[in-house]
Amino acid sequence: MASSIPYDPRLTLGGIVDNSILENLEKIGALQAPIDSALAELNSAISLRRKLDMTDSEIQLLGVSVDALKTSLEDVNKEIVAAATSYASQAVAQLPQISAARKSIAQVSDTLESPVDWNKSQFKQVPISTDSIVMDVQYFSLATETQTSDQSMQQLKAFVSASTSFLGDKASTDITNASGSQLSKQNEIHDIEGTLVITAGLTHKNALVFAPYILDVDKAIRVYNGLFPGDMLNPMDGKSIKDTAKGENKPSENKFHILSGFSGGSSFVGMVHVLKDSSTETSQKMRSVAQSLQGQMEVGSWFSDFKGGFGVDNTFANSAKQLLSSQNIQNHCSLVCMGVVPTIESNDVQIAVKQFTDFSPDKMMGQLAALQNSTASEQSSVGSAASNARTGGKMIALESAKISSAVSAVGALDDGKNKMLDINSLMTAFTDYVTKSADAVGCPINYFLKPINKHELAEAWIGKYLPGQYVTESADDADPKPPTGGDA
Repeated sequence: MASSIPYDPRLTLGGIVDNSILENLEKIGALQAPIDSALAELNSAISLRRKLDMTDSEIQLLGVSVDALKTSLEDVNKEIVAAATSYASQAVAQLPQISAARKSIAQVSDTLESPVDWNKSQFKQVPISTDSIVMDVQYFSLATETQTSDQSMQQLKAFVSASTSFLGDKASTDITNASGSQLSKQNEIHDIEGTLVITAGLTHKNALVFAPYILDVDKAIRVYNGLFPGDMLNPMDGKSIKDTAKGENKPSENKFHILSGFSGGSSFVGMVHVLKDSSTETSQKMRSVAQSLQGQMEVGSWFSDFKGGFGVDNTFANSAKQLLSSQNIQNHCSLVCMGVVPTIESNDVQIAVKQFTDFSPDKMMGQLAALQNSTASEQSSVGSAASNARTGGKMIALESAKISSAVSAVGALDDGKNKMLDINSLMTAFTDYVTKSADAVGCPINYFLKPINKHELAEAWIGKYLPGQYVTESADDADPKPPTGGDA
C-alpha cells in the first residue's frame, strides 16, 4: 500500500453517505491498485536479487562452483527491469486518472443532519481486523567539500611586509605570516545533498463501530423526506404510517445509508530533499586601506606597543577587510499522512564559517618556547619584568588579533539559526507515526453502511409513539418492547 489512502472528509461516522462519494473513493482505490501491485512486484524482485547476491558470496566462500547460479542472477536482472518498466508504465497511465478523480473531493461541504441519537449511542473499538505494515524507504546522500586559495596570497604577503616594515623585522614578520594564513583570499564551497523518501501503509486491528446504535426517528424521517420529496412520510398522519409499517418491506424501496462503523488503516508518504551550498570568501583590499590609513596605523601601533599590546584595534581591522559569507539552502519537504498524524519537528540550521587559523598544539608550544627565550634573563628587575610583561602581552595580543580578525565579522552571523524540515524531521515523524499506529483506528478503508428505508422508519415511529401496541422490528440496537394490546 505505497499510495496514500483515498479519503473524503464528507464521509463522517454516523453521517449520511452519498453514494457518489463512496463510488469515487472506490474508483480511486481501483486505479491505485495496479500501481501498488507493480511496485510490490518490483520490490520483491529487488529483494530476491539481494538475497541471491548474499547466497552467491556464501557459496563462493565454501569453494563451490556457482556457474549455474550466475545464469539465475541474469534471469532475475531481467525480471527487475521488466518489473520496473511495468511499474513506470502503470504509474504514467493511472496517475492522470487518479488526479482527475481526486478533483471531486471537496474540503468544505454541507449535508443533512445525522439521524443518530448522539446522547444514547456510543462508539466502541472492536479488534475485528488485523495489524499489518508495508514499507518502502529510499535514501540518497552526497556530501562534498572543496577549498581553494589562489596566488594572490603571495602578492598580499609581500605588500603587507613592505607596509609594516617600520614596525620592525619581528613584528613585520608576524603580521605577514598572520596575513598569509588568515587574510588571504579563500573560497570554500560545501555542498550537502540528501534525499529521503518513505512510503508506508498500515492496517489496524481495531475497528470503530456504534455499540449501541440508537436511531432518532424524528430526525431520520426529516432526512428521508429531504432526500425523497416525492415519497414523504407524514409524522402527523398516524394511519398513513401504520399502513406503511404493515406493508411489505421491499428491497427496491427508497433508502439512504448512514456510516455506522469502519475498519481502518493509515498511510505515510513523505519526501525530503535538501541541497545546501555554502561559500565563504575573504578578500583583503590592503593596498587602498594602507594608503588611506597609514598615519592612523603608525599612531595606533605606537600606542599599542607602549601599553604592551600589538597592532591596532578592531575598528581598523573591520574597515580594512571584507568578509563575504553566503549560504544557500534548498529544501523540498512533502508529507501526506492519512489515519495518523505524527509529530513534526523542525531542526536548527546554523551557519558557520570554517576556521581560518591553525591552532595546533605543537605550534602553540613552539610559540611558548620562543616567548621564554625572548624574555629569559639572568637577573630580574622591575624594568626587566615590565619589559617581559610587555613582550608577553604582545604575544597574547597577536593571538587575540588572529582570532578577532577571523571571526569578528561573522560573530553576528554565527548567532543566527534557521528552522527547517530536514531528513531528521522526516525520520522523527515516521518514528512517531509507527508508535501512534499501535493503538490507532486510522482512516476508513472498509465502510460499514446501515441502510434505512421507509418501512423501517414507519416501524421505528410506531415503536416510539405507540410503544407496546404492535409487533415491530427494531431499526436500531434498542430493546424492542413487547405488545400490550390494541388493534393490529
